[in-house]
Amino acid sequence: MTIKESNITINVKDLDKSISFYESIGLLVKKRWGNYYAQLTVPGIVIGLHPTSEANLNGGGSGNVSIGFTTDNFEETKSELEKLSIKTTYRQEEGGRFLHFNDPDGTELCFIKPKW
Repeated sequence: MTIKESNITINVKDLDKSISFYESIGLLVKKRWGNYYAQLTVPGIVIGLHPTSEANLNGGGSGNVSIGFTTDNFEETKSELEKLSIKTTYRQEEGGRFLHFNDPDGTELCFIKPKW
């Protein structure tokens, strides 16, 4: 068996709003199928967005999903998120510096400047 490609799918309430949010933090739309599904990408990852009902979101939040993006310029990334009025939580630990935030549906995301 050979895997050609993979993606992570996030169930969202409003596809247009979610696409706009992910584009604002640097992802690009790879492909969109009307209001049924969209794929966004950055180097090394494809994220799928799938519209769903509130009932299917199990009360919101991201459950066991957390998506991290690395950055070389932590201060610039922090500044860009502030300009977008995205609330972040800063954390620093042995592995690096982290900016935690959520997408419009509560999915946990973070930018990481690793020490490795």
